[in-house]
Amino acid sequence: MRAINPAEERVIALIEPTAVQLGYRIVRVRLSGNRRKRLQIMAERLSDGQMGIEDCERFSRAISPLFDMEEAIQGEFDLEVSSPGIDRPLMTIDDIERWQGYDAKFETAAPVNGQRRFKGVIGGVDGGAITLKTQIGDVQLDFSALSDARLVLTDRLIELDLKRAKAAEAAEQKNLDEGKTS
Repeated sequence: MRAINPAEERVIALIEPTAVQLGYRIVRVRLSGNRRKRLQIMAERLSDGQMGIEDCERFSRAISPLFDMEEAIQGEFDLEVSSPGIDRPLMTIDDIERWQGYDAKFETAAPVNGQRRFKGVIGGVDGGAITLKTQIGDVQLDFSALSDARLVLTDRLIELDLKRAKAAEAAEQKNLDEGKTS
C-alpha cells in the first residue's frame, strides 16, 4: 500500500536507497493531479519514527536531483515531503505490527462478513492476518484485503507522540552540548 500504481512504485525504487542512507523510511508515496502533478512523499526517521521540518528539508534536497537525472515522473510536478503525522497511515504489515495495542481504522476493498470499515485495537499480527479487537469482538482481516489503514487519534497516541518529541529534543540538545565541549 506504500504505492498504488507503477509511477509511485518507480518513485519508491528511485528514492529508497537515498532514504535509507540518510536514515529515513518511506511510509507512502502518492502522485496526484492531471495538469499540475503533486508528488507527496511521507517519510520518517528510522531511529525514532519522527520527521521534523528540518528532516523534510534535508530529505527533499537529497532526492530532488534524483528526479532531474531519472524520468520517474513525466512532466512537471510539485514535490511535497512530509511526516506521516500522529494519526499516520499504516502502509505495511510491519507498521501494523509496530502499532499493536493502539486504536486503528481499517477499510477493505471488498466486504468481510458484510462490512468494509472496521475500528478497534490492533490485537496482533500472524503472517498477513491481523486481529482487530472491536466492540463486538475480534475480527480477522487479511493485510492483502486492506484498501486503507490508519491510526486513530487518541489521548494515548498524543501522549506517546509528545514523549517521543521530548526525547528527540533532549537528544538534539545533548548533541549540541557535546559539540560545544569538543
